[in-house]
Amino acid sequence: MERIFLNRAAAGRALARSLQAYAQRPGVVVLALPRGGVPVGFEVAMALHAPLDVLMVRKLGVPWQSELAMGAIASGGALHVDRRLMREAGVSDVQFESVLAEAQRELARREALYREYRPAADVAGRIAIVVDDGMATGATLLAALRALRALGEQAPAKLVAALPVAPVDAGRRLGDAADEFVCAMTPQVFFSVGQFYQDFGETTDDDVRALLGAAFTPPLP
Repeated sequence: MERIFLNRAAAGRALARSLQAYAQRPGVVVLALPRGGVPVGFEVAMALHAPLDVLMVRKLGVPWQSELAMGAIASGGALHVDRRLMREAGVSDVQFESVLAEAQRELARREALYREYRPAADVAGRIAIVVDDGMATGATLLAALRALRALGEQAPAKLVAALPVAPVDAGRRLGDAADEFVCAMTPQVFFSVGQFYQDFGETTDDDVRALLGAAFTPPLP
């Protein structure tokens, strides 16, 4: 029988044990995908003695088929665009800019809600450990990693995708989007992330704000 995590905090502690190579290392930043990834990321950041921030991701959907992603934006101005899909779908530059502007407004609203007055973590040249509470299709995590890559000179020097649980082929799905993939558990039988948690209740906006406020935030060298 596959292991069941008590909750996201317990999953984060288990994941942190798999990330001990990054403990106490300068330049490490933990970026959690809200909302469920934040309790996991909090435990990882505490164990590694690293700063924690949220990595907001917003899909850029084709205007007439919003579930079809033609790109994504993420915290810090990261932008990933699938130009080939745009051409195939017939999305004009004007339509794309409209979708992008709306997504940027929503991203800014959510970042203001979660970070309050805290500035975004500087990821340029750092080791960014991107954390979520698990992976099913991997679409959100993949968008986050690709958006960080798109930062160019301001991108992290190394991207580590870190999850408590994911399907056995998760690493293949992510491909070269991450420099390293770390997962505490990769069960053979995988239906949903929630099946591996005893408590998989919703993480609220208040939970996210409280964890970010309590996180260890040393000055980066």
